[in-house]
Amino acid sequence: MKNINCKDKIETDIIGWFDEVAEDSAVVQRRMLRRILEMNHGVEYLKKWIGDIKIEEIDENLLESIYASLVPLASHADIEPFTKRIADGDATPLLTQQPITNLSLSSGTTEGRQKFVPFTHHSSQTTLQIFKLAAAYRSRIYPIRRGGRILEFIYSSKQCKTKGGIIVGTATTHYYASDEFKIKQQQTKSFTCSPQEVISCGDYKQSTYCHLLLGLYFSHEVEFVTSAFAYSIVEAFRSFEEMWKELCHDIREGSLSSRINIDKVRKSISGITQPNPELASRIESICVELERADWFSIIPKLWPNAKYVYSIMTGSMMPYLTKLRHYAGELPLVSADYGSTESWIGVNVDPSNPPEKVTFAVVPTFSYFEFIPLYKHKSNYNYQNGNINSTNDDYIEGNPVPLCQVKSGQQYEIILTTFTGLYRYRLGDVVEVDGFYKKTPKLNFICRRNLILTINIDKNTEKDLQLVVERGSRILSKGTRRAELVDFTSHANVTKQPGHYVIYWEIKGEIDEKLLDECCRDMDASFVDHGYVVSRRTKSIGPLELCIVERGTFKKILESYIGNGAALSQFKTPRCTSNKVLLNILSVCTIKRFYSTAYGW
Repeated sequence: MKNINCKDKIETDIIGWFDEVAEDSAVVQRRMLRRILEMNHGVEYLKKWIGDIKIEEIDENLLESIYASLVPLASHADIEPFTKRIADGDATPLLTQQPITNLSLSSGTTEGRQKFVPFTHHSSQTTLQIFKLAAAYRSRIYPIRRGGRILEFIYSSKQCKTKGGIIVGTATTHYYASDEFKIKQQQTKSFTCSPQEVISCGDYKQSTYCHLLLGLYFSHEVEFVTSAFAYSIVEAFRSFEEMWKELCHDIREGSLSSRINIDKVRKSISGITQPNPELASRIESICVELERADWFSIIPKLWPNAKYVYSIMTGSMMPYLTKLRHYAGELPLVSADYGSTESWIGVNVDPSNPPEKVTFAVVPTFSYFEFIPLYKHKSNYNYQNGNINSTNDDYIEGNPVPLCQVKSGQQYEIILTTFTGLYRYRLGDVVEVDGFYKKTPKLNFICRRNLILTINIDKNTEKDLQLVVERGSRILSKGTRRAELVDFTSHANVTKQPGHYVIYWEIKGEIDEKLLDECCRDMDASFVDHGYVVSRRTKSIGPLELCIVERGTFKKILESYIGNGAALSQFKTPRCTSNKVLLNILSVCTIKRFYSTAYGW
């Protein structure tokens, strides 16, 4: 009889489980809805909508339609009064019957302010479940050694308590502090290079230095490189470019840089490292060559046994793929799974697909999912007596449908009903169904609905902006001296009429101003939204403005968010902002301005 090791059996079992629930997703979803409503029957939020209806007596096939007819769609504004009462110590069953002892903070990068979201044991359990499931699919294509290590750029923010005694922190902070995080390492037989003291120190710069240092110490044991977001990996290796000599010194001497000043971190590192002159010399030799090659293929050169780079690479992470591929060389980029602070949603069942083509199979046991069909307007404007009248929204919405009724090729906004107390909650994510895994839909993430540039009748999404910036930034390579786009954001400036788009670029390297003029003009001409084109031609939207900001500006934006309680592992550069703090940073750091001549004015 063939001996099957424990790790292989766990992977086979969890994929087998997912195959079963995916094949029977319609029934599973109805059961999830019943379980959520039975568990939380009588909570204040639900009681005002469904009263004392006996959920257990309703046929499962009818429950979906009854629930949808009685409970309205909700946004965070509807939930916020309840989470505030929970934070203030109200222990009555407001959203869940299970007491809520933790609240997660959303990143705040979308709307400029952080939001409270309930976090329970179920949140940690589903995180463990999706990590194990995703690892099983990756292992089928990229097998890793049992007992190997992970160079994992993970960061916890500081937890604090509200006046009501509720623990507040990011969802990742709660998870890294949970038993499930330790269980994940044991069951997947892959161990992060860094101890808990490094992960939870609360200073991302010190954590990054230690992650890199320990990653180098264990360089031949590292099986893959990962972080929550692609941004964090790119930033870590940008830091490496500046710190590699100091890292080599610490490896050679068995010392630790004075930049690490947190006692518990220093103690945890000193218990792991020891002088290794041979390793330091090998790394130095490689880095000298890498520096000449602009750090191309740094990951496989320094971590020769790494199989892939793993991170969330969709949505606002797409602009970092070029730099990440530069660092990864020929190593495959594997897109991590789809979720939010509110709930995990889907798993990447095809990890060999490049990030640009990744889809996520919905896991029907995580929450109860509904989908609002979204249809694009045939035209974003209409003429009446020679005037242009704007439509009110970015999409025409259909009636919400359950998971079993979604159609391939159709775009939707996701609605969540969760075990953690969210009911018909509009997530704000636009997705497109791209086929099915068994009978559960595979989703392609399109964009966030409320991340939009608009002034008049124009409506440009985050994805539209990314395409425009990608086209404009190609011109940077035309210069005699190499230049690259580090990061970008945008703003719809309506302080003066006519309003206009402002795009902020941080550039590494030198480039001729004539080429930046060309970049500005090309971006303005690349917006294909008909409302924008018409508005530019009729002078109801002014010329696009390109602002070049000084080096380090986007680090200042990051530090502003972290100063407000966000963690690096949660941070996403906002692609469109009206946040006054951010706009002030951008304004102060602007060193050059260019105005488009694409429409002749």
